[in-house]
Amino acid sequence: MQVREIMTKKVSTVSPKDSVQKAAKIMQDIDCGSTPVVDGSLVKGIITDRDIALKVVAHGKGPDTPIRDVMMNKVVTCTPDTDARDAANIMAKHQVRRLPIVEQDKLVGILAIGDLARVHIFVSESGHALSEISEPSTRSNSVQ
Repeated sequence: MQVREIMTKKVSTVSPKDSVQKAAKIMQDIDCGSTPVVDGSLVKGIITDRDIALKVVAHGKGPDTPIRDVMMNKVVTCTPDTDARDAANIMAKHQVRRLPIVEQDKLVGILAIGDLARVHIFVSESGHALSEISEPSTRSNSVQ
């Protein structure tokens, strides 16, 4: 099964010059933790709720902070022709829960762990990907 068969084709996006408040509102509205950052239809990055919490709120920055100041510039992607099992492995390897899908450098969809889980044949693969994504970091999690 190819990614194109299970990906979400309607993707909510933001631009690098949009505010983090706009990104947070989109994430709230569609109930997800990240959104691709695009310039036109070209993927320039991704912003997560964690980026907003750690790079904006924790540093006392305001809701008008431009996304370009806090987004992740290195984005892992795949194409619609990628095998769904390969996509699950890419997600696990790079510890991402959502994978922008690009074709000829243009965003055409997004694949989430939940999309993989909905296809019963891939439940074990997405479970593996989720367990890899959820591995604790090497940093100490102790509270002082």
